[in-house]
Amino acid sequence: MALRTVSRRGLAGLSRNGGGLGLGLGLVTVRGLKTFTLPDLPYDYGALEPYISGEIMQLHHQKHHQTYVTNFNKALEHLDQAMDKGHSPTIVKLQSAIKFNGGGHINHSVFWKNLTPVREGGGEPPKGSLAWAVENQFGSLDSLVQKMNVEGAALQGSGWVWLALDNDQKRLSIETTFNQDPLVAKGSSYVPLLGIDVWEHAYYLQYKNVRPDYLKNIWKVINWKYASDVYEKECP
Repeated sequence: MALRTVSRRGLAGLSRNGGGLGLGLGLVTVRGLKTFTLPDLPYDYGALEPYISGEIMQLHHQKHHQTYVTNFNKALEHLDQAMDKGHSPTIVKLQSAIKFNGGGHINHSVFWKNLTPVREGGGEPPKGSLAWAVENQFGSLDSLVQKMNVEGAALQGSGWVWLALDNDQKRLSIETTFNQDPLVAKGSSYVPLLGIDVWEHAYYLQYKNVRPDYLKNIWKVINWKYASDVYEKECP
């Protein structure tokens, strides 16, 4: 994520569940307000082919993610104005736009880091303590992947399927969230290790309405090193 400066009060720092963990927040000042910017991808749009097409990646990043960022900033600016005026109805009304668009920004900022080209290790299984945790809780990596694919395929409408670390229990957890709800909306103890976008815009141009095929192939470019780094940071 990238962050620029929309409030005299400033924005509270995003929690580790969505805003920390090296998500690339960058800060710029515009009229004394903090606003967010679209993060660059750490690879070319076509680098994940043939599993995710360059056309999908470009549209997903430049159009969909950018729209969440733009509307998040607008909502925050309107919130700042409403706070100055002490207008409670507007403050309350804006919460849904902030959650939806802010969640879209948080989720996609994690998602881009969850992917990496095959030539850079995409699809290589986790190592170290995360590999042990997966084996201990799910029996095998294949079993975990199968469970996540089932959850992702069964999710009605749009949303996300996550491999999360429950920091209270120090256990892995498979979770789903609807629309653009960020994982933190399910509980402050959840840290996202991997998130898979199951909105149709993430796959329709290539996989049409066959979400299970998309879920099967995306594991070929999953960045388990990123997930392992986050896990080891949280469970040293």
